[in-house]
This record gives sequence, C-alpha cells and structure tokens, in this order.
Amino acid sequence: MCTLSWGFRTLFIMISYRLMKVPPAEGKGEILPPTIQKIMKGYNKYLRPFFDNGPVSVGMSMDIASIDTISEINMDYTATIFLRQRWTDERLCFDGNKSLSLDGRLVEMLWVPDTFIVDSKKSFLHDITVENRLIRIYPNGTVLYAIRITTTVACNMDLTKYPMDKQTCTLQLESWGYNTNDVMFYWTRGNDSVKGLDTIRLAQYTVEDHYTSISEAVYETGHYPKLVFYFELKRNILYFILETYVPSSLLVVLSWVSFWISQSSVPARICIGVTTVLTMTTLMMGARTSLPNANCFIKAIDVYLGICFTFIFGALLEYAVAHFCTFNRSGVKKLTKEEDDEAEEEINGVLSAIANSCRADKISKADPDKLAKTPLGRKKGKSQHRRCRSPTTIMKGLFSIFNCFHVKNPYHIDNYARISFPLLFIIINVFYWVYYLCF
Repeated sequence: MCTLSWGFRTLFIMISYRLMKVPPAEGKGEILPPTIQKIMKGYNKYLRPFFDNGPVSVGMSMDIASIDTISEINMDYTATIFLRQRWTDERLCFDGNKSLSLDGRLVEMLWVPDTFIVDSKKSFLHDITVENRLIRIYPNGTVLYAIRITTTVACNMDLTKYPMDKQTCTLQLESWGYNTNDVMFYWTRGNDSVKGLDTIRLAQYTVEDHYTSISEAVYETGHYPKLVFYFELKRNILYFILETYVPSSLLVVLSWVSFWISQSSVPARICIGVTTVLTMTTLMMGARTSLPNANCFIKAIDVYLGICFTFIFGALLEYAVAHFCTFNRSGVKKLTKEEDDEAEEEINGVLSAIANSCRADKISKADPDKLAKTPLGRKKGKSQHRRCRSPTTIMKGLFSIFNCFHVKNPYHIDNYARISFPLLFIIINVFYWVYYLCF
C-alpha cells in the first residue's frame, strides 16, 4: 500500500514538472530572431557604449507636432513633439545591409541616453494603442530611438509691452546622470534639426524665427551636455485692437458728447459721465482676466486703459467745474467798470500800506543821522528799500496768478474742452503707439 502511494506521488510530481516546463520553442531565446540573438549575446544595458574609449556622441532632432496652449498666467506652453536620438553602439554591429526595426518594448533591453527636458513642469509618453516608441538598429551599430511626448515647459515672459510683445521660449535637453566625459549631445542638422514650426498656426501668436544652440550645464556635480532650441513668438495685435483699444477709444469719444450738451441739463451730462466711467472700469477689469495677477508688470494695455480712464474721468470733472462756476456766477452781482477800478485802487492801497510799514520798521532800527552821513549807510538804505519792495512784488504776483484762474464766462469752459480734450488725446495716442511699436 505504501509502495502504491509512493508511486502515485512520483507520477504526480513528474506530470506537474512536465506541465510547468516551457518548451524550447516558447523560450525567450526563440522569441528573438537569430540576428538579434547574436548581437544581444553578452550585451550589458547598464554600460554605455565606448565605456573605456571616450564619450558617446548622441545626435538629436525634433518634429514639433503641435503647440497646444501658451499661458501668460502660468508662463508656460504645452507642446507635442517627436524626439529622435541617434548614437552608435559598437556592441550592436551585425552583418547585412538592412536596418532592423524592433518593437518599442525591446528598448528595455538596450542602453539609451538619460535625456530629460530641463524646464518641464509635467510630461507624459503617449501609449495609445501602444507606447509610442521606435527602435531601429543599423548594421554599423547606429541606434535610432524615437518617442512621442507631450510636455508643459516653463517660458519666462516679459509682458511690459503686452499686447505688442515678442516672447522667446526655449526647449532645453540635458543628460541627467552622464557628464561631458561620458556623453556628448549635438544637433544632427544644425538649425534644420527642428521642423514643424513653419506649418503650425497659433491663435494669438506668429512664429517669427527659431534656432538651436549647443552649450553645457554647470552644476555642483559637474558639467553636463545641453542642447537648447529657441523660438520667437510675436503676438497678433488685431484681436486686442478690436477687443480693447477700439471700445476704450469710443468710450472716450462718447464722454466728449457732454461738452455739446447744455450745462443746465444736469441729468443728461451726469448720466453720460457716470455711465462711461463705469463701463471703462468694467473694460479694464475684463482686460486683466487673462494676465498674471502680480503687479510686477505695468503692461502697455494698462497704460492705454489708464489714459482712457483719465480722459473719461476728466470729462466728468470738467462738467463739475463748469457747473460750479456757473452756479457761483449767478449768485454774484456783475461788477461795473467803476466798481472794478475801485477794487483795484483798494488792493493797491493795501499793498502800499504793507510796503510803508516794512520800510518804517527797517529805518527805525538804525540811527538816521549816521546813515545819512556815510556812503555805506546810503547803500544800506537802498538795499533795505529793495527788501521792503519785495513783499509788494510777491503780493502783486500772487494776485495776478489768482486772476488767471478767474473765469469771467463759465460757458466758455465747454468751448475750450471741445478743442483741448480731443487734441490732447490725439497727441498722447501718437506718442503711445510710436513708443510701443518702434522702441
């Protein structure tokens, strides 16, 4: 009985072993073609090519598939790119004249550069329907590795001339762990290594220029290879002219309508002034919704909106001044010519009394006999007389300045405003557009 039980146990173990054993045809060695098996024999993916014979050169090229968004608030852009890297691995040489295109999942069996995007905030590799990778090996050992990624990259923007600004954004590629003694980066075709920007159409921008450069990144741990791609973006101003500049200018012109309305029509002029001020305030708030909240930038559009708001508010104040002068004029009796002369004589009498009292004080402090006998005394007397006349001159100057602000006919204020407001607004506009477009 024990012998029979031992036999069944031995048979069960043998059957289980046969079921668990993978046939040779299904082993890993039979999955790869003989050529791949030959070149992968003894291959160590943890060691870079030319490990003891200098750095390995990695060539880069890119295709910009799309630039999805450019955000002024976050100061970044999101782009989808095809990144291609090319290097030579002497361990992967094989006989033949045709390249081998492998499944992208075999990249885990090969050494690849540890390239990363420096200013990337977030990135991901597309994996629908499979991971978007390409591996191609050439007979001389050259490896082509291509991936499709979408990345959000920081872009430092200068918004002082917004919306007439130009921005220069970059895409920087570096090696994470290999320094310049291990890996060297280069652009495969110089400035032509990056393609796709010529066919991209953006909502607010136009790509003016793009170029590449090669440099080194210096950190505490050493010098690392670095490739930089620059592209210049010019903002299209037509949208902002139709959306902001034209409405704000029309609001300024609308505020001038009150200059042609009678000063006695108080509700009409107040309604126009208050309405234009509130509408301009709403327009200013709407123009800042798509911009950073930080106050470090005084933008060109803020300057223009501030100018328009000043003119609109000035038109409202103009009516307040005109109405105040008209109200005071109606309550004061109109002076005749004789009364004007009497008032002027009274002012002159006050000034003469001030001058005489000043002169008497100065002379009383000195001996008149001694002062009269010496030439020095006579000079001092003249100088004191000049000093005594100086308050008179100052008082007359102040009265003349105050007289300039006296409005004889308040109804002329609107006549002056009809000319001065439009003329000043045109002059300021000329200086504004010349400065921001030409400098």
